[in-house]
Amino acid sequence: MTEPAETLDAMHILAGALPFLKRYDDATVVVKYGGHAMGEEETALRFGRDIALLEQVGVNPVVVHGGGPQINNMLKRLNVKSNFVQGLRVTDEEMLDVVEMVLAGPVNKQVAEAITRAGVVAVGISGKDGGLIRARKLQRTYRDPESNIEKVLDLGFVGEPESVDPKVLRLMISADIVPVVAPVGASADGQTYNINADTAAGAIAGALNAERLLMLTDVAGVLDPAKRLIPEMTVAEVKAGIDAGWIAGGMIPKVETCIYAIERGVKAAVILDGRVPHAILSELFTDAGPGTLIRP
Repeated sequence: MTEPAETLDAMHILAGALPFLKRYDDATVVVKYGGHAMGEEETALRFGRDIALLEQVGVNPVVVHGGGPQINNMLKRLNVKSNFVQGLRVTDEEMLDVVEMVLAGPVNKQVAEAITRAGVVAVGISGKDGGLIRARKLQRTYRDPESNIEKVLDLGFVGEPESVDPKVLRLMISADIVPVVAPVGASADGQTYNINADTAAGAIAGALNAERLLMLTDVAGVLDPAKRLIPEMTVAEVKAGIDAGWIAGGMIPKVETCIYAIERGVKAAVILDGRVPHAILSELFTDAGPGTLIRP
């Protein structure tokens, strides 16, 4: 049950939202819902209520979710051993079955159910459904520190989007259904691939020409060298931060996903802490959102 304080917070945000509602009326917003940002049950239910509210005020939300912690828990339960190359987990055939089972099964349905409980219809699908994500094997190389020779990094059945056909998403949106997408895809010959949820969300946002891509994670956003949150950056400023080394580590793939989406037509992308109550509403419907907005 929604707590009075939470209801008042949402009402306070919406009270000042009228100037923003016209901007987002019938606009598509892709929300990447991360594994750690999914948090506990009440956090998930709050997320569901916020997504439902977007639908109810005329926004077209599309949710793409991860599920790393849930996959790890299932691997432990099934005693499936993980192999790592250069710090990255290899998805072999046995692990692929577990990944697809968890992402397209309980995680996908729990996210959709949380949104449906809040009063709108949400339906869970995977990137394999309706030919949504055509995937290919992820191609990466690394330089061997001993031989200094560049080698191919083989992560097994880890893939990346080759193309996205948003037809099934557009059909769902036109029927006032919120799509909830699990990040697995299939190649032209039917091979299933595990896809990073950030990457899948960026590709889907680009294919839908979304107004916003919201990357919910467990950090506040992009921090400057003094560890202060940067409210807004251009793509050029992000690239300069990477080159200078103060945008580093796990933030690099997140900002690269934002850049990828913007270069494919998304108006702007935001990295924000999904654990903050009503972070989505604050970002879209106030002047000073809680995260870092990246624009062309």
